[in-house]
Amino acid sequence: MFTIGDFARHGRVSVRMLRHYDATGLLRPAHVDPATGYRYYTAAQLARLNRVIALKDLGFTLRQVQLILDEKVTTEELRAMLRLRRAELEAAMTAAAARLAQVEARLRSIESEGQMPSSDVVLKSLPSVRVAELTGLAPDFDAIGPIIQPLYEELFRRLEAAGIAPSGPGITCYEVAPDGGLLIHAGVEVSAPLGEDDGLRIVDLPPVEQAATIMHRGSMETVLPTVQTLGRWIDANGYRSTGYPREINLACPDDHDEWVTELQEPVTLTDRPRPHGE
Repeated sequence: MFTIGDFARHGRVSVRMLRHYDATGLLRPAHVDPATGYRYYTAAQLARLNRVIALKDLGFTLRQVQLILDEKVTTEELRAMLRLRRAELEAAMTAAAARLAQVEARLRSIESEGQMPSSDVVLKSLPSVRVAELTGLAPDFDAIGPIIQPLYEELFRRLEAAGIAPSGPGITCYEVAPDGGLLIHAGVEVSAPLGEDDGLRIVDLPPVEQAATIMHRGSMETVLPTVQTLGRWIDANGYRSTGYPREINLACPDDHDEWVTELQEPVTLTDRPRPHGE
């Protein structure tokens, strides 16, 4: 028979872990000296210890391991447990690959620019939000400025006349117009019933499962570098855009240089992962 120390060395585990297995009933010693309390194990028990270690390495809890070893789990149940564990590992690998891509993209950015990027991109899900909005048409993004400000001025005038107070930030969305050009949706979060009255619409913006987001500080006339940073991040990290970004007006003081705007662009992973080092 082996002392607990010898058994631990042969089994490649700690004495503390063997004591824990004993306490939980997972692996009890073959003999305990009644006078000294010393635990002794047989060589045959190494097989059970090896199975414990193998099942733990697969990610099973000690309770699950005990049920499997004591044959309290059917073959079909064990197959289902292994399939679930496989799905968990695949999800963890996908998440780790995404983090690795972000690290590599950050390294490439530092190497090319010689410094840490000043703006961080964060992936998040976006909940549905109710907004009151007016819509305008611009020929392209370059012509947005002269159109969007009057839209918001008219939007807030109508809301005040209707007795509707904004309940959150301004939210600007874009989409391609059916006949060409760019539709500008100038909105603000509200708590009011859905409806439409003379062009003023109260609608629910749909949730977005995943969006790449970045903070822009300053006037929207200087937003282009931030947009480009967001676009580079999306491409470098193996994503592709699935729609136009939303602009969330978090702070709009009189000094436009002090504005804070979050750009939120819906994204999804591309079908093929980007090669490492690309």
